[in-house]
Amino acid sequence: MSRNLVFITGGSSGIGLALARTVPFDDVQIYDISRRGSDDFDHIAADLANPESWDVLGEFFVQQIQGYAGERVVFVHCAGTLDPIGFAGEVSASAYKRNVLLNSAAPQVLGDAFLDAAHRTRAQCHLLMLSSGAATHAYEGWSSYCAGKAAVNQWVSTAGAEQVLRGNHCRVLAVAPGIVATAMQAEIRNTPADRFPQVARFKEMYEHGQLRDPETVAREIWALLDRDLPNGAFVDLREPTA
Repeated sequence: MSRNLVFITGGSSGIGLALARTVPFDDVQIYDISRRGSDDFDHIAADLANPESWDVLGEFFVQQIQGYAGERVVFVHCAGTLDPIGFAGEVSASAYKRNVLLNSAAPQVLGDAFLDAAHRTRAQCHLLMLSSGAATHAYEGWSSYCAGKAAVNQWVSTAGAEQVLRGNHCRVLAVAPGIVATAMQAEIRNTPADRFPQVARFKEMYEHGQLRDPETVAREIWALLDRDLPNGAFVDLREPTA
């Protein structure tokens, strides 16, 4: 049995893959929960925009965590999507539904499932959810994405407070990584201005080399586990105090 157990959704690309590659623990078992998977880590195939996958993952959490006698269990939820970019009422209804399920519903349901499984071990548990500045700022064309990240922040704040009241050993955090050089940023830059009016700002940041390196961001996220942050905290890595 490994001393550390790590679950990462969206671990096959972007920040999720960077997190998997920079796990700072020795003797660790890493599970990438994603559609595509990676050759470097154990892959649990799941389409998290499909609610049928949520119960399967809840059962998987229990199977892996129940009675776990290691040192630490970490679940980092990174999976998310901007698709479809465009104004509400003007995009594909089916794509919009998938966005809402993945960005708003999946984090809450999977977070709940992880906390349930965490009750079944005495190991130190951490639940980190990737948030965004979009949680607190309106970006025209991203209505479902902005709403999803706001939901993540509120869920983390409330679930963290509940953990404190119950005296439980799982710390829940939300973290906004800033503007990171991932495929999502390329998708943003390729979006027409009539679907995303603020696209010029993102192109300018790219042209001026202002996008952050994924592995640098990943190391900063892992470093949060060593800080004395309150349960339910929201951390924006762009802030000086972060």
